[in-house]
This record gives sequence, structure tokens and C-alpha cells, in this order.
Amino acid sequence: MPQRRIVTLASVVVHIVVLTAFLVAQVLAVGPLPIPHQPLMFDSIEFVQLKDIPVPPVPRVGPTQTPSLGNVAPIDPPEGITKETGLEGLGVTRPPIDTGLVVERGVGSFGLEIVGAAPPPPEPTPQRPIHLHAGMQPPSKIVDVAPQYPPIARAAHVEGVVILEAVIDADGSVTSVKVLRSIPLLDDAAVKAVRAWRFTPARLNDQAVPVVMTVTVNFTLQPYR
Repeated sequence: MPQRRIVTLASVVVHIVVLTAFLVAQVLAVGPLPIPHQPLMFDSIEFVQLKDIPVPPVPRVGPTQTPSLGNVAPIDPPEGITKETGLEGLGVTRPPIDTGLVVERGVGSFGLEIVGAAPPPPEPTPQRPIHLHAGMQPPSKIVDVAPQYPPIARAAHVEGVVILEAVIDADGSVTSVKVLRSIPLLDDAAVKAVRAWRFTPARLNDQAVPVVMTVTVNFTLQPYR
């Protein structure tokens, strides 16, 4: 047994010495160095410059020569073609003449264009009549019509004064009459007479204005001759 251990130990020592010697020989050995690869080199660099592609010139056309358009778009619109209105698909045609109406455009809930005429401007509100007051130029009667005495009132010996409220327009005409103090048999005759009267316009700040004024019609029986 001791002899066998000595042999094993000696074998291990021999192997270690051999391996060590081999490694030392590899480290100390000098051989040719590896040749490095040649790097890529750019001998010349060319830059590419972008340029606009020139548009071919439009050939000049003489007075009797027919132009050859080719692929060039026309500059002037052709004659005899009407402008599009945008209503061709809706079945609505544009009026051939100008009617003077203002057209409003809008978009409906489905994206369709809605065209309609603008409503006419509202009519001016007529000026309301005012009562005569200081600082105004009152109207003057220029046409006087005498009332016709009703025969039934004459037969009944009815006479007196009928008081009326008349509205005189800015042109001097009587537009309405209202009875303030009534004599039943004489009211209609008084109203008809006042409606036929004419006045000069009342003026406020040198402008004609409608006014409300009170007028009286006197009925007096004349004795027969």
C-alpha cells in the first residue's frame, strides 16, 4: 500500500510538471502576428442636389393657329359653360335673371345645403298721433264742409253742439273721428262733416306729425222765411 501511494503521487507530480512546461512554452513562444483587416475608406463623396423640374413653356398661338394644349392646363375658361351653383344634385335650378332677392345659405342636419330667400324687411311702424301742446304748430283748416241738418232732428227741433275728437294725419287728412259729447240725432251728421274736412299738417321741430285734436260742430235751427 505505501508503494502504490508513492507511485500515484509521483504520476501526479509528473503530469503537473509536463502541463506546466507546455503552458510556459506556449506563452513564451514567438510567432507571426495576425494581419489586421483593411478599414473601409471613401475615396470621393458626391452630393446630390435637388432641382425643380422646369415647366415646359406654353407655345404661343397666332390669331389663326389652333393651340396644341397637350398636357398643359388651360388658363382661360372655355366660353359657353355656366358656373356651377352647387345645387345640381338637389334638383334646384338657379333663376336665369337677377331678381334682387338676397339668398341665405345654411346646412341641414343631413349635410345638405339649404337655400332660401331672405325675408323682406319689416314695414316701418307708423307714428302714433300726439296731442297738441305748446311748441307745436297746430293744423289749420283749409277745406270746410258744413254738416247736413238731419230732417228728423229739424222736425223735433233738436239743436246743440256735438264735441268730437279727430285724428289728423301728417298729410292733413282726417283719419278717424270719435264722439266725446253726443246728441244722438246729430252725431252722424257731425261725424260725416268732420271726415270731409282738410287741414294743413301739424308740425313739431319743423316736421309734419299726426295729431289728436278736439273739434266742435254747432247745429242751430234757422227760422223759415
